[in-house]
Amino acid sequence: MLELKGLTKHFGGVRAVDNVDLTIAQGEILGLIGPNGSGKSTIVNLICGLFPLTGGRVLLRGEDVSDLPPHTRVGLGIARTFQNIRLFGQLTVWQNLWVAQNSGEQAGNENFLRRWLGGSRRARAEIDRMLEFFDLAHKRDELAANLAFGEQRRLEFARALAAKPALMLLDEPAAGMNAEEIDQLDARIRALRKEGTAIMLIEHHVELVMAVTDRIAVLNFGQKIAEGTPAEVQANPLVREAYLGVATAA
Repeated sequence: MLELKGLTKHFGGVRAVDNVDLTIAQGEILGLIGPNGSGKSTIVNLICGLFPLTGGRVLLRGEDVSDLPPHTRVGLGIARTFQNIRLFGQLTVWQNLWVAQNSGEQAGNENFLRRWLGGSRRARAEIDRMLEFFDLAHKRDELAANLAFGEQRRLEFARALAAKPALMLLDEPAAGMNAEEIDQLDARIRALRKEGTAIMLIEHHVELVMAVTDRIAVLNFGQKIAEGTPAEVQANPLVREAYLGVATAA
C-alpha cells in the first residue's frame, strides 16, 4: 500500500528525517513512536505532501507520488488527522463530513447546490453511518467549535474517514482523551483494519500502540532505530534507552 524509500527532510542544518524506509500493507496497522522531536509528524507531513522532500520517495500502490500536491494525494486515498485539532469550527458536524466526502468534487459543478443541501440518498446515508460509528449523531447540527474536546477528536477522525481513504494517518488521536474514550478509539481503529484500511498510528499512549498495532517502527533523532512486533520493540534495548528512558547496560 505505502512504501517510503530513503525518506529524508532537512530544515537548514537539522536532519528532521534521515533516510527512513517504511512499508505499510493493506489492512495493516503500523505504529510510529519515538521521543518528541524524533521526526514522527514530519513523516506524516511528507507523506501528505505538506513538506517537499529533501530526498527519497513516497510510493502509494507502487506509484511515485513524491511530487504530487496534497489535494491530489487525498484523491488517491491518503487521509490524516492532526496533532492539533483542525476542524471547520463554523460549520456543523454534518457539514464537516460533507466537505470531506466531496473533497474530490469541483465547486463549480452544476450539482453543487444539490449536494450542499444533502446530496444523494447514498451520500447522506454514508454520513449518517459515520455519525453513528463515532457517536456524533446527536451532535450533527452542532457547530464543530462548540463540541467538547473528545467530540472534536472523534469528528476529526470521522472527517478524515469521510474522504474514503485507503491509507489513514493518525497523528496522536488519543491526546487528551480519557480511558473510556481511548478504549472506544481502540475499537474504531480495529474496525477500520477489518475493512482493509491501512493505518499509520503516531501515538504517545504506549499501551494503545502496543495493543492495536501489527508492527511498530521507532524513531530517534530522525532515524529509524528499530522495527518489529510490539513484543520485539518492547524488548529492544535501543528502544528502552531512547524512548522509554531506560539505559542499556555498559
